[in-house]
Amino acid sequence: MSTTELDMRNESASPTLDEATRKGIADLLEKASPLLQGRRFHNIVDLLSLASDAVDMADDAMIQKLMKAYEESIGAAWTLGNAARFAANEAARKPTPSLLGLLRAAGDEDVRRGLHFALLFLAVLGRQTRDEPA
Repeated sequence: MSTTELDMRNESASPTLDEATRKGIADLLEKASPLLQGRRFHNIVDLLSLASDAVDMADDAMIQKLMKAYEESIGAAWTLGNAARFAANEAARKPTPSLLGLLRAAGDEDVRRGLHFALLFLAVLGRQTRDEPA
């Protein structure tokens, strides 16, 4: 079939498409042809299906849980960022403490609380990296 016959058939099939639209569709098909030929276009359809399923499953309770998890993670990141900035500024401003100075700092209740938290956190990480099941 010649291109003229194909153009005539296309014009009769969709008389509302102007020339720019036809050229746009031809360009789109040309760009999409490797995806279609390599069957990679199926992955895009699967991804859209997954997104559609997530929208279908999203009820109010799920949205509330996701919002709470997001707020808690942002709050934790903000707290950690502030603590890191404060500690960096204090460490830059003050001289490096001696070993005795470090022991004196351990006398502060907040320092002990932070060290206790860090040790508990590291214990949980260590427990999870164990070879044998707990």
